[in-house]
Amino acid sequence: MTKRKKLQELTIKDNFMFGAVMVNEDICKELLELILGFSIEKVTVDKEKSIVYHPEYKGVRLDITAADENRTHYNIEMQVKAKRSLGRRNRYYHSQIDVELLLAGLDYEELPDSYVIFICDFDPFGSKKYRYTFEPTCKEDPSISLDDGNHTIFLSTKGNNKSDVPEGLVNFLEYVESGHYNNAVGVQDDFVNRLQKAVENVIKSREMEGRYMLFKEMLDEEKAEGRAEGRIEGRAEGKAEAILDLLSDFGMIPDKLREKILQEKDLDILCSYLKKAAASKSIEEFETLIKN
Repeated sequence: MTKRKKLQELTIKDNFMFGAVMVNEDICKELLELILGFSIEKVTVDKEKSIVYHPEYKGVRLDITAADENRTHYNIEMQVKAKRSLGRRNRYYHSQIDVELLLAGLDYEELPDSYVIFICDFDPFGSKKYRYTFEPTCKEDPSISLDDGNHTIFLSTKGNNKSDVPEGLVNFLEYVESGHYNNAVGVQDDFVNRLQKAVENVIKSREMEGRYMLFKEMLDEEKAEGRAEGRIEGRAEGKAEAILDLLSDFGMIPDKLREKILQEKDLDILCSYLKKAAASKSIEEFETLIKN
């Protein structure tokens, strides 16, 4: 199994870190304004869909979903490796947005605009552009727009057309590419500075450390799905060790408590313990929480 990074090793280009930073609605709003070139009054991030770490969820979401005051919907995804069929992935995201809105009771004419945005640490089309924007037009007469409200944007860290895009967007993409604040060309950029501070706050957060541990467990479980049931015990041991690792920050763990955690094999209970360990400020507080 591939060794996963520690939380402290993550940068803005790692999916978990990107999601953890972008659930801050002010930061998400500023990024969208930078990408789209128009002002947005308010952005609401769907936190339940954007950072999924619940063990009952089948499949891990790695994208940010949001909406603004005009009900325009946004889906933002970080892509660090070139993948096939990004166009069809885009088609899927747009369809998911529409299906959810239709199921919520909207008619076709009420469907709002939707933007699917991919931030790529590679050039998805090979034309060395920082930004590729797609909107449906007529093949026979490009002046005719389908006007279906669907917009797709691919950002690339490998562009070389700085004169065609805002300086702030270039600074952001160079920061994404470098992955490190000290090496980022755009470190004097106010937005880049706020992003880096947000990354540092996530790294320092015990709550986010607990969420990241669960996130890693979910990724491992998703990859292991369909394997022998004997792997369940290994996953339980992994969760137990993660809980003990968090509690060890408070000092010596009582033998009775350590034994209780190591002997627990129910994955749901262990996930609950892990969340409580991340939220606790002492071993005593954790013991109280798991008794309730």
